[in-house]
Formats: sequence, structure tokens, C-alpha cells
Amino acid sequence: MKRTPRRTWPSTVIGILLLAVMLFPVYWMVDASLQPTGNALRAGWFPSHPDLSGYATALRDQGRNLVTSLVVALGSVVFSLALAVPAAYALARFTLRGADLVLLGVLVAQTVPGIAVADALYSAYGDLGLVDSRLGLILADSTAGVPFAIIILRSSMRNIPREIIEAARVDGAGRLRVLGRVVLPLSVNTLVTAAVFTFLFSWSDFLFALTLTTTGDVQPVTLGIYQYLGAHTDRWNAVMATAVLASIPSAVLLALAQRHITAGATDGAVT
Repeated sequence: MKRTPRRTWPSTVIGILLLAVMLFPVYWMVDASLQPTGNALRAGWFPSHPDLSGYATALRDQGRNLVTSLVVALGSVVFSLALAVPAAYALARFTLRGADLVLLGVLVAQTVPGIAVADALYSAYGDLGLVDSRLGLILADSTAGVPFAIIILRSSMRNIPREIIEAARVDGAGRLRVLGRVVLPLSVNTLVTAAVFTFLFSWSDFLFALTLTTTGDVQPVTLGIYQYLGAHTDRWNAVMATAVLASIPSAVLLALAQRHITAGATDGAVT
């Protein structure tokens, strides 16, 4: 048996240095959020006397925006999967005329610049009354989540052995029951992957938020931070505290779903 070569200490040192460089902005963000009010460039390397006033200000000023971002992101996940699951199942398991053209259209949708979609949606939203609404942002953010979810779910569902589906059909299960009781449980890793990335698309969206909202009534946290910088450039502890709070949901979600994402990325590879 061949022995696995041991990692030498130079490679370990290089790995640690690269990791430190990548994580340094995160450390600086947390450090600056715990400093007293003032210029972030004057902050020390370690908050010897942590000050939580920045978090109090962030929660007071941006708490509503954080809730809006959470509602929009979760709504986009639900809406995207509600459309993508049956569409992917039909493209994967049914013999449909023009299915290749539909899949090509889904792929092309991924290449359309976001600003073009935002401009088109703004014109339509003006007639539908969806400007400055959470529903409007959910629909807009789903334009990125739906194509991505269809692509990876279709590939995953195609890899399910046909014998399993045929056995369920022989037992009397209808198509919807096969989808809900057989296909979806076998595609759970890809479902989680699609849900997580759709959540991240929506949570980090700035373009649609900037284009489709004109007042402060409905404002995601990304837009709140952008406007916060212009209004409170001398209160960097509050700005960084908002950034920390905005990073927590994504970090927690990725940590919890890491195992599913690793498996789902392989299951949903385009074939």
C-alpha cells in the first residue's frame, strides 16, 4: 500500500498565512464594530474595552431592514423551489417536445445582466403596483434562484434510477406522489443546495433593492448599509456592527448546510 505523503511544514505555514489573509477583513469588521465611535482606521488590533454601542445603534436603525431582508430571502427560496421542483422534474423524467430549447432558455436566463432585468421589472412593477413592496423584491430575486435551481435539480433527478420510480408507479402512486414521496427525498441534498444559494442570492442582493425601491418603507439591509454609510460616515462602529449582523444568517446557514451542499454540488452537476 502506498503511503499518503505527509504535508511538510512549509505548506502548512503557507496555508495558515493564506487563511489569515482571507479572514482578516472579517476580523477587522468584528474588531471595528466593538470600538467606540470614531474612525475605524484608528481602531486597535484588539478591542481592549469592547463597546457594544455600535450594535445597539445598528439594531435600532437597521433592525427593520434586517427583517425585510430575511422575509424577502425566505420568500424567494419558497417561490423559487415551488417553480423549480416541478419544472426540473418534468424536464428530467418526461419526454417533452422542445425540452432542450426550454433548458437552453433557462441557461440563457443565467447570462442576462441583472441591470437589464431590473430595468424591465421596474417598468412592469409600475403598472402592477409592486414597486416598494416585499412581494416585488421576492419575485425579482427569484429570477436568479429559479434558473439555478432548475439546472441542478434536473441533473440530480435524472440520476435517480428509473427502476425506483417505476416500482412506485406499479404500487399505484401517481406522478405527484412519486415526486413528493420518492424523488424529493432522494434529491434532498440538491434541494438544500438550491435553497441555500437562492437565499444567498436574495440576502446579498443590492441591484434589485436599489432599482425597485424608491422610499424607505421597504428596504433590505444591503441598501440600508449603503445609505447608512452616507449618513453616518463617522460612526464606523455602527456600520461594521450592521455588517456583522448581516453576515450572521449566511454564515450560520452555510455552516448548518455544509454537508448537504458538498453532496448536492456533486449530485447536481450538469450532465
